[in-house]
Amino acid sequence: MLNTISTNDIVAIAKEAGDAIMEIYSRDFTVDYKDDKSPLTEADTKSNEIICSALTQLYPNIPILSEENKAAPYEERKDWNYFWLIDPIDGTKEFIKKNGEFTVNIALIHKNTPVLGVVYAPALEDMYRAKKGEGAYKNNQKLPLHVNSAPEKKLSVVASKSHLSEETQAFIDALETETIEQVSKGSSLKLCMVAEGAADIYPRLAPTMEWDTGAADAIVREAGKMTCQFENNQPMVYNKENLLNPWFVVKGNR
Repeated sequence: MLNTISTNDIVAIAKEAGDAIMEIYSRDFTVDYKDDKSPLTEADTKSNEIICSALTQLYPNIPILSEENKAAPYEERKDWNYFWLIDPIDGTKEFIKKNGEFTVNIALIHKNTPVLGVVYAPALEDMYRAKKGEGAYKNNQKLPLHVNSAPEKKLSVVASKSHLSEETQAFIDALETETIEQVSKGSSLKLCMVAEGAADIYPRLAPTMEWDTGAADAIVREAGKMTCQFENNQPMVYNKENLLNPWFVVKGNR
């Protein structure tokens, strides 16, 4: 199945969604709120329509799980071999603040593992992509772009811009290194920063959903890094009965 899917097609879909998002970003827009109090804009809805329509047309036999669609019940989902995992805009709060740190996330999950991922940051014009066995890339440059040769002397840690928990900060403060450089970033760009080597570690000891991480997690893995569950240090898994992610840490092999 995986070898029949063109990463270039998924990149083109993400770009089309990104163009539509930027048209809305450049003007005034209204903000609604979902039942869980999370924000929703017309850009989320438009991006979702573009992505789901294009994927359904290209790959009609692969089901879709999107943040903005009603999720199929687990009894149906648990038998999926492959499925698309979509976040039409990850970082809606950053989109509303107009700081540019939001992304379009499209992942292909095989059973419980991300095997293809595209993350597009349209305001920054950065395109990340990865496919299992083919490497990970940022704007067509192979990842990682940077390697920290002395992590015992200095670690660069990226954390959430809008959701930095006390537990995450305690984890960062306890890292064993001479110097900690801590930066904040919105959306799935944090995982991508570890994948490219712009950051060494991304701890997330706070809630996220599967669609928040799936696409970037594919990029992390193909860049030779891993997204590990905090509790047991095992790789993150997807298509769980509860789509809430456990706490996790994105890191290299050290």
